Amino acid sequence: MHEAEKLKKATYHLWTFTASKMIAMLGANVMAFGISLYILAMTGSAMSFATNMICSVLPRALVAPLAGYVADNFSKKRTILLAQAGTILTVGGLLLYTETVGISVYAIYIATVFNTICSAFSGVTFSSAIATLVNPERLQRAMSFNQMSMSVAAIGGPVIGGMMYGFFSMDVFLMVNMVAYAIAFCLEATMDFNLYSTRGEDTKKEKMWEGLKSGFHYIKQRNVIKTIMWVALWINLFFSAIAVGGTYIIIELLKVESKHFGFIEASGALGMLLASLYFATRPEVKVPLRFSKISLLLLAGSVGLAVIPLVTNFSYIAIVIFYLIIYFIFATFEMGINMPIGVYMQKIIAEEYRGRVFGLMETMAMSMMPIGMVVYGMLYDTLPATIILPVTSVIIIIISLVMLRSSILKEAHPEYYEKAALPEGGANTTT
Repeated sequence: MHEAEKLKKATYHLWTFTASKMIAMLGANVMAFGISLYILAMTGSAMSFATNMICSVLPRALVAPLAGYVADNFSKKRTILLAQAGTILTVGGLLLYTETVGISVYAIYIATVFNTICSAFSGVTFSSAIATLVNPERLQRAMSFNQMSMSVAAIGGPVIGGMMYGFFSMDVFLMVNMVAYAIAFCLEATMDFNLYSTRGEDTKKEKMWEGLKSGFHYIKQRNVIKTIMWVALWINLFFSAIAVGGTYIIIELLKVESKHFGFIEASGALGMLLASLYFATRPEVKVPLRFSKISLLLLAGSVGLAVIPLVTNFSYIAIVIFYLIIYFIFATFEMGINMPIGVYMQKIIAEEYRGRVFGLMETMAMSMMPIGMVVYGMLYDTLPATIILPVTSVIIIIISLVMLRSSILKEAHPEYYEKAALPEGGANTTT
């Protein structure tokens, strides 16, 4: 294929996978919103709601390394299409069950587990395939569009679900999901997942256990990748302070109405959307790890600022406006952390290991979510938020300064730091 044809195909991929991801995620969010409300309506139990959340997190954390192995050793296109088909069949099975037997919480739990497993395989494989779908110069734009599609779905899913709930039965929510995934399936079937692949056709497939071990070995031998993964693990743990404490502080302590809290959460999705647009339209970040470090430090500082309404006499309107801004800042800085690192990882990880690295990262990140929620849930029950958030902020700053220290940045971007170290007006005479 000529270069002009490849660029044309890459442009097609850029818009096609953005559309497919947005449609699929929109269908998933609409169904998740409907299921959450139906579970609460049927049981009136917070525990039932929490169980469904566990079913949507734990299986993904467990199977992500296996999904990474499959992504690295088998056809990415076939893996993604089979996972999408699995989602359609799972939701179709739940729909058939509700039509013949009736809605059941346990049937929803089982369907959620299978959906989560399918999502792990498609998500990890898609993450490992982005660099083979578009040319390197547009990798940041592709990842920005990918994030933008998820942000739009995060905003639109609850809105559409909220309008549908009360007017339609659970069956309609399930059918919306199936139609969305069917459209995504058809779009993804037209894509060439080997367009910019650098792997040879005779690449030998590894056995599963050997493949997983070689993936661990690959990470262990690369100090920068290993550091990024540890930073991601600790940050996911400590940012549970906001995931748990944000709702607790705003609704329980400051008595903000739920409808206004909805606007506060939406401001976060808006911040993510605008940050995605920013990265999609600007040149690629030249020193991504340093950019992410600065964003992480700014985000850590804003976590500490989140307690200000607790120690001041803000009016109700001032409280709402303050948290609208804070949640917007959280999302913006979060994108400032994730986007440059994501592009950098796509470029430095060898294609044959990309799936396993991303799969392991996902396992580490998602396994920290329930642990962090439990830890901070207990902390907020015993300590005041005015202590928890500032201390967490300081811990995150220390992690950022220690783990992303200058030696790591120089190892990650030697070309930048060597150039910066040259005397003014001097020239590097080496070739």
